[in-house]
Amino acid sequence: MRQIVGALVLTLAFSGALRAQARPDWTQPFPPHHVIGNIYYVGSQGLASYLITTPQGNILINSSLESSVPLIRESIEKLGFHFSDTKILLISHAHWDHCAGSAAIKELTGAKYMVMDADVAEIEAGGKGNFQYGDTLASRYQPTKVDRMLHDGDEVKLGGTVLVAHLTPGHTKGTTTWTTKVKEGDKAYEVVIIGSPNVNPGYKLVNNALYPQIAEDYARMFRVLKSLPADVFLGAHGNYYGMEAKFARIKEGGPNPFIDPDGYKSYVDQKEQEFLVELVKQKAAGQ
Repeated sequence: MRQIVGALVLTLAFSGALRAQARPDWTQPFPPHHVIGNIYYVGSQGLASYLITTPQGNILINSSLESSVPLIRESIEKLGFHFSDTKILLISHAHWDHCAGSAAIKELTGAKYMVMDADVAEIEAGGKGNFQYGDTLASRYQPTKVDRMLHDGDEVKLGGTVLVAHLTPGHTKGTTTWTTKVKEGDKAYEVVIIGSPNVNPGYKLVNNALYPQIAEDYARMFRVLKSLPADVFLGAHGNYYGMEAKFARIKEGGPNPFIDPDGYKSYVDQKEQEFLVELVKQKAAGQ
């Protein structure tokens, strides 16, 4: 069994490494670190993965690339936790840079894989069916069975921790923003992990035959994001929330730099304006 798993990881890591060459920060290790409460950063420089620890095992958000799995495992163990204690695997959305490692993580840990309903078909088809990248071989990944289909507002519970899955579609049809509450000291904080607000190059916001409601879904997503209370702002990529700069400001006994409600509001407003500018541009062009 170990030989099979090892071969799987090596094969997936090789293919993932080939596809990630254009984005070296995606595979560049970054120091794993405590964020707040029971939340830890275990991703690379460019791809965010989060470990949420509980007395009954741990939750991992985002498996990232196939080649990310050894990095994620090493990061978890550097923090003093056990990779094998991963009981639940979640993702932000069904793009290969956030979910391609899921098959290997399920195989290695036995974690239950939980995915938003609108992304399940793509996950189980290995990326086929995606409205933008479904026909692109480089965007494919190992098809992975989903153990629990999530719906908007569903809760994921483990060891006293509760995560809420918010459907924030547009970037993919099932893009998920996660929220939870944590305590640090005698204070409670609202944590938001944004799925993705980005309009990727080539996205058709007008007359999109494969995703007719894409513009309406983006508008819905921004309404949801603006409605969420957010003390701690995280996301599927560290650059969403200035991860590297905030990490550099971590100081023993100092204020937690990840507590940034104003940064959250500014980021969401900025991304909404970018979406609206692109939408107007495409409408004017009659695309």
